[in-house]
Amino acid sequence: MTRVKGGVTALKQRRNVLKQTKGYRFGRSTKERQAKEAIFHAGMHAFAHRRDKKNDFRKLWQIKIGAATKTLGVSYSKFIDMLKKKNIALDRKILADVAEHHPETFKRVVKHIS
Repeated sequence: MTRVKGGVTALKQRRNVLKQTKGYRFGRSTKERQAKEAIFHAGMHAFAHRRDKKNDFRKLWQIKIGAATKTLGVSYSKFIDMLKKKNIALDRKILADVAEHHPETFKRVVKHIS
């Protein structure tokens, strides 16, 4: 069987790894082994933080809704409870947007459920 030299493939893989670590500090951007490890860890953090982002947005929506309801004399928890009892299916994302950009509409929603 004939011999196959792997220089071209190895160089391409190395180039791709180092291209992904552009901007990293110290040896993580220039040394192949450290760069591979940095990519691996970065991928793990990216995966976890994509999940965390959803929690962060939900917290933000709760804060916006809570601030809007407080000005109308209702607590956040009582507002959400009244929504559930009246079977109004508005999620927190929509409610936060309405509270921030359309306060008159939000005021009508609060008056309708109380």
